[in-house]
Amino acid sequence: MKKNKILLATVTLLGVFTLAACSSSKDLVSMKGGSITQEDYYNEIKKSTTSEQTLQNLVIYKVAENGYGDKVTDKEVTAQYNATKKSMGSSFDAALKQYGYTKSSLKKQIRQTLAFQAMVKAHIKVSDADLKSAWASYHPEVSAQIITASSKEDADAILKDIKAGGDFTKIAKEKSTDTSTKADGGKVTFDSTSTSVPADVQTAAYKLKDGEVSDVVTVSTTDSSTYTTTTSYYIVKMTKNKDKGNSMTPYKKTLKKIVTDTKASDSTFQQEVITKELKKADVEIKDDDLKSVLSSFLSTSSSSSSKAKSSTSSSSTTTSSSADSSSETSSTSK
Repeated sequence: MKKNKILLATVTLLGVFTLAACSSSKDLVSMKGGSITQEDYYNEIKKSTTSEQTLQNLVIYKVAENGYGDKVTDKEVTAQYNATKKSMGSSFDAALKQYGYTKSSLKKQIRQTLAFQAMVKAHIKVSDADLKSAWASYHPEVSAQIITASSKEDADAILKDIKAGGDFTKIAKEKSTDTSTKADGGKVTFDSTSTSVPADVQTAAYKLKDGEVSDVVTVSTTDSSTYTTTTSYYIVKMTKNKDKGNSMTPYKKTLKKIVTDTKASDSTFQQEVITKELKKADVEIKDDDLKSVLSSFLSTSSSSSSKAKSSTSSSSTTTSSSADSSSETSSTSK
């Protein structure tokens, strides 16, 4: 399910083009005894909360594209597209077809998402206090080897072999369940911003001196879409640990990125940015029935705000995913 996040997050926008087309009274469906016009269809569709959120998203991303689209390069779009394709593997083409997308429309969607990210980040200011806060929990990049097992019994047996003098690299190649690293003996590099290595595994790793091996680390994760929990077991051997020292100066660039990504993924901050940008763009909705769609951003009336469904949750998906090398994007229009 996670692999399909880009398409799942944006599938609600498919109705936008139908809504845009339904501006006349031309017959959409004919039958004995009457017909259904495009206007009939439009008036029915716009009553749904889904269509309101769709319009909300369309406006926000259009504003972002108009104001910040020139900051997005073809190279960035291609890199994001390739990362998405790689993450979805063999299911990529099937997923595109399932949700009615083409490769070119996905690239357009990615461009709009990157424009949204650029818009949010343009409003971010990083203070010394922000850097110090990020520095407190930061650990620089280390080199290690990790063996993953699917059961506690297997992990305990593997650890016993290692403690008895077994070669960690050889055992990793033979017994690790992580297909992405086992061929290389479980070799990995990561720092405290990495998402490829679970936080509990990182914590155990940073405590090790070079050459030391951890105990078995148990990590349970729950899939938010299926609510199923998976438990994995890890054994870490530290190859090269690194103390960050007492000065954050050498890491300021990394720390600034941490602060920027954290703020950019904050839904409250995103909403503040969207409000400012919508006002700057002088957005006006012409259809009286849809006037309240942007009220959660542009109105102080609580009664009006309650009618609008905020799109900030979908856009925060984009920004936080992006912070990981950004293999995922949020809802945008084709």
